[in-house]
Amino acid sequence: MERTFSQLLMGHAQQRPQAPAMREKEYGIWQTHTWADMAQMAVHMAAGLHLAGLRRGEHIVVVGANRPRLTAALLAAQTLGAIPVPLYQDAVSAEYVFPINNAEVRFAVVENQEQVDKMIEIRGQCPAISHIIYDDPRGLRNYQEAGLSSLDACLSAGAAHVAAHPGWAQQEIDAGHADDVAAMFFTSGTTGNPKGVVHTHHSLIDRAQAGADFDHLGPNEEVLAYLPPAWIGQNIFSYAQWLCCGYVVNCPESAATMAIDLKEVGPTYYFAPPRVFEGLLTSVMIRMEDAGAIKRSMFEHFMNVARAHGPARMDGKSIGLWASLQYTVGDWLVYGPLRNNLGMSRVRVAYTAGEAIGPDLFTFYRSIGVNLKQLYGSTETAVFVCLQPDNEARADTVGVPCAGVEIKVADNGEILVKSPGLLKGYYKNPEATAEVLTADGWYHTSDAGFLDASGHLKIIDRVKDVGRIKGGQNDGAMFAPKYVENKLKFFPFIKEVVAYGDQREKVCVMINIDFDAVGNWAERRNLPYAGYTDLAQKPEVYELIQDCVEKVNADLSADNLLAGSQISRFLVLHKELDADDGELTRTNKVRRGYIADKYQVLVDALYGGLPSQFIETVVKFEDGRSGSVSATLRLSDAKLFAPVGRAA
Repeated sequence: MERTFSQLLMGHAQQRPQAPAMREKEYGIWQTHTWADMAQMAVHMAAGLHLAGLRRGEHIVVVGANRPRLTAALLAAQTLGAIPVPLYQDAVSAEYVFPINNAEVRFAVVENQEQVDKMIEIRGQCPAISHIIYDDPRGLRNYQEAGLSSLDACLSAGAAHVAAHPGWAQQEIDAGHADDVAAMFFTSGTTGNPKGVVHTHHSLIDRAQAGADFDHLGPNEEVLAYLPPAWIGQNIFSYAQWLCCGYVVNCPESAATMAIDLKEVGPTYYFAPPRVFEGLLTSVMIRMEDAGAIKRSMFEHFMNVARAHGPARMDGKSIGLWASLQYTVGDWLVYGPLRNNLGMSRVRVAYTAGEAIGPDLFTFYRSIGVNLKQLYGSTETAVFVCLQPDNEARADTVGVPCAGVEIKVADNGEILVKSPGLLKGYYKNPEATAEVLTADGWYHTSDAGFLDASGHLKIIDRVKDVGRIKGGQNDGAMFAPKYVENKLKFFPFIKEVVAYGDQREKVCVMINIDFDAVGNWAERRNLPYAGYTDLAQKPEVYELIQDCVEKVNADLSADNLLAGSQISRFLVLHKELDADDGELTRTNKVRRGYIADKYQVLVDALYGGLPSQFIETVVKFEDGRSGSVSATLRLSDAKLFAPVGRAA
């Protein structure tokens, strides 16, 4: 049985050498790489890196988008017994300093000139970097940096070495073992320096295979690899499971062409965080707003049918003859064309993870015939802890424990996990490792939740984020900020939300509008605006957002547990929350504590009952320059509803 990723690669190359392994869109044309191509590329690259001095057990960073040659770089490092460390390609150079120094990195394989420039910029702070190897040579012809070379040169030197030493590659591959470290993934560092999560070949392959078995994945699947390779979710779906199952991974030309490439590929197995599903839905709603009255009316009618019967139909339940007939007509006229427009006509299994998805958003996709399910996991668990079985996908759970996983709930409500996919530890951080791993092998997830009567896991929020309202008529009521935020983010006009309320007498939120959706809405109403800041503070936009907030409050009033979490006051921020400004992680999770400190004056104004507040904020631009954005923000009250079952 194959024990390492390199052995899995060679197995595919020997058994099905001419089968497609990866496709890459370049200059508008899809280029195919077979399993034999990928194996040869990985072996030649491994030999080239070996000649350059990379050794077993050493770390090597890989920075770039999903590209076959960068995937081969991961495999090449693992062939040598070295440890690849993927880093986020959209991170600013300063964010690379700690991971590179922490892992004592000498080698960096990067995609293009942008990433080369970042490595050169931090060389003074990372003196160990001796080799910077780039894939795309555009713009680099006149660079004279020491240790800078191309992947082409690495491959050429490696090919010569392999030709001169025919048994070298197999000897290196055979030296690998399942318990060797396979990769290291750095956490997002929401509360300090990021931590290097160490995983072995066994932990990653075991979980990848468990997920594949759960959903009966095989070599005929098509996957679109468009998320950052540094995110372990992308790595599992487009690398670990790719090598376990032997399916085809497709790499889009760029982030800008992703939606088009999604339609061209028509993946059968699709994975995206909630933010992507929100964006796709927003684009649909924008187009429907621009449609004629007849089309809009037809869309609304059949979407009502879908919401009423689609989820039950997707779960394999009988919905009756008349409802089936209506749904079939809706599928011809609306759902089928809609799935095709979204690039999901062939999707057999779709997963979302990374953060909780809003129940309305989840229901929308299942109602139109997309088998969207939720999974639960983290970087430390190699992703797969819980998965939703077909016909058991529910908006309020994240599924049942998959093969090999045990779950128990601590007295404080925290979920503990035991799994073959657990991290080996945090690199050079035994204290942090001891905090999350018990002596008897249980991992502390820091998530609050419980197993329901049917064995499904329900996540409430992060343990540290679940709070209580203090004072007022809702004194003692539970407050789950992520739940409130997700309900608001279902609306196409709202992109991001930050909710506060723990140990306070009421809940207040700060909102980012979706610039495209609200801009389209404004243009159709002949409402002029000069940019995001101007649009965000329009009285008409506040009325639009207030309507969304009050609809959420009406929904919350019907929830016995969270009726006290209704939103009392809100504001629309003058700028979009940005990872470059430290407000989001690189996986686009809100850094709630950081934002509270940064915008303390706004939080105080919300809770102080002020009608407006001036704010000036320093921002970073993509070219590294800094600037500032200022505005006087309006603060608005929202209507609250009496909890259902309680006297008004």
